[in-house]
Amino acid sequence: MNRRDFLKVLVGLGGIASSFLMKGCAQNQAELVEPTHTKVPRTIAPTPTLSIKATDTPAQIAEGTMTRVAFVKTDDRSSGVIQAIDLLGNTQMNGKRIFLKPNFNSADPPPGSSHIDTLTTLVQKLQTMGADRITIGDRSGMGNTRAVMRDKDIFRMADELGCETVVFDELDTNGWEKVQIEGSHWKQGFAVARPILEADGVVQACCLKTHRYGGHFTMSLKNSVGLVARTIPGEGHDYMSELHSSPDQRLMIAEINAAYHPDLIVLDGVEAFVTGGPDQGKLVESQLILAGTDRIAIDAVGVAVLRYFGTTSAVGQGPIFQQEQIARAVELELGVTGPQDIELITGDPESEAFAAEIWELLVAG
Repeated sequence: MNRRDFLKVLVGLGGIASSFLMKGCAQNQAELVEPTHTKVPRTIAPTPTLSIKATDTPAQIAEGTMTRVAFVKTDDRSSGVIQAIDLLGNTQMNGKRIFLKPNFNSADPPPGSSHIDTLTTLVQKLQTMGADRITIGDRSGMGNTRAVMRDKDIFRMADELGCETVVFDELDTNGWEKVQIEGSHWKQGFAVARPILEADGVVQACCLKTHRYGGHFTMSLKNSVGLVARTIPGEGHDYMSELHSSPDQRLMIAEINAAYHPDLIVLDGVEAFVTGGPDQGKLVESQLILAGTDRIAIDAVGVAVLRYFGTTSAVGQGPIFQQEQIARAVELELGVTGPQDIELITGDPESEAFAAEIWELLVAG
């Protein structure tokens, strides 16, 4: 079946391929179809290792429904973040203690790491949405985390906005929880920072870029690597050495994501690395902010955007849902199973036109 025939079939199955074209700026927020998500609550076990089976992970969205990805073409991070979250329209933060996971892999400018304007606006938006307390934290992969956060001016920002901060490198043994995923490619599981597991809700702020060290791309799924310990104090195993030396690295990245479920994901794609990454690479002005609740959907759309601008052979070849990070996340039922489950939501003609081109790449590959 060629791409045009495939699109015709999708349209015949319910107008999915053109659904985002119906979302103009005049559409009322109340008219948006509310997707059905089923979240399986998970209780933190008091035992040293938390064992998760596939059935314990967030259940796949109900058959016949779609997950929405807000799609905003903009070069203004602050207005783009607000517009994307407002378009999404189904996030509730009332009274929740929120953990905000940025991309602080290094202190390099975006998309090497999160932009402070993106984070400032996101924190302020979460506060207006009723978040009770917001904690910002990460573990850097290419530098000292405290130094990275200081260089990014995060401690000052947190003080001004009334947030808390945590540096995962400085957690003691009790600050980590070992997690074992059924069928995992991790030899002895992995260790996740307790602050994210104990939060009422998790919000991700990720970037749009390729990854030259074996991940192929780094967006919302890959951003979760910063939640895993390099080493636990008093133990000898180096989880990051295991990850980056494994031929199953991309599968292992996806498996980390089974340990938690985000309430909101905001992808800053105002700029993107289409080659290189995660700290430096070929930079393009992609002028995009995405928001959603489904990591697979966000990453699939992001891969389509990288392909639009021309990217590496590893990211540019084959069906998008056969990219190993995405395919393993689908196996773990962490989100959508294909482009037919994704609805791009736009709020202006320029975003709508860009979304149409990205949709073509998403369903073609």
